[in-house]
Amino acid sequence: WYQRRVREAVVSTQSTGSRGLQRITRAGLKLKKRLKLAEERVHCCLSCALGGYVYMRHNNIRDLTANILLEAGCKDVEVEPQLLPISGETFNYRSTITENSARLDVSARGVWSPLDKVYTDIRVFNSLAPTNNRHSVNDTFRRHEREKILNYNDRVIQVEKATFMPLVFSTTGLMGPKAEVFYKRAATLLSNKTGHTYSDSIRYIRLRLSFCLLKTILISIRGYRGNCFTRFNSYDNDFNLII
Repeated sequence: WYQRRVREAVVSTQSTGSRGLQRITRAGLKLKKRLKLAEERVHCCLSCALGGYVYMRHNNIRDLTANILLEAGCKDVEVEPQLLPISGETFNYRSTITENSARLDVSARGVWSPLDKVYTDIRVFNSLAPTNNRHSVNDTFRRHEREKILNYNDRVIQVEKATFMPLVFSTTGLMGPKAEVFYKRAATLLSNKTGHTYSDSIRYIRLRLSFCLLKTILISIRGYRGNCFTRFNSYDNDFNLII
């Protein structure tokens, strides 16, 4: 509606002069205000933890990654593998996670070589958040990948004797450089196993990732975050009377 009003104002500017220019200014300010308000509402929906939509967004990408690795023929694929306990190892970074109950998202063998094991940890960040919006897209991806590497890379190399790959996504559907490398390798393995071309395999993986992100983001925007029902407490009722 506002775009139509702006076009009408542009046409009327040629005939009315300054009056048409004022209409353009008012319509532009209203459109800018509406877009800013809509952006703030979307940001609140994507960052709100009520309803479990943030965890749903992460868990769907995690499960899809495990399924892709299984389809590509990788062995020992595990979701949320628990890391081995630390027994006196020293790490280069103080930010390394040292809890014995630490877990990563997906692990598998045969990604880079037949016997090597790789651990992955997934993060889906909100692109509209102020901490991410004030930087460029490439810098934001590098920052999130570096945080994951500082937290887990040393421990995975020294304790698990494996490799670590951070898989970072944005709510706008983009993926980080290391995630690009990882899924391209998965597409190569999938192409070798199924006989399809590499282009078909990488397109298949990207489509599944895109739709997975899109569905969870739409659910988080439109999802309900209140108490829609009253819980039934069975301890306060007599089952004989109910039956």
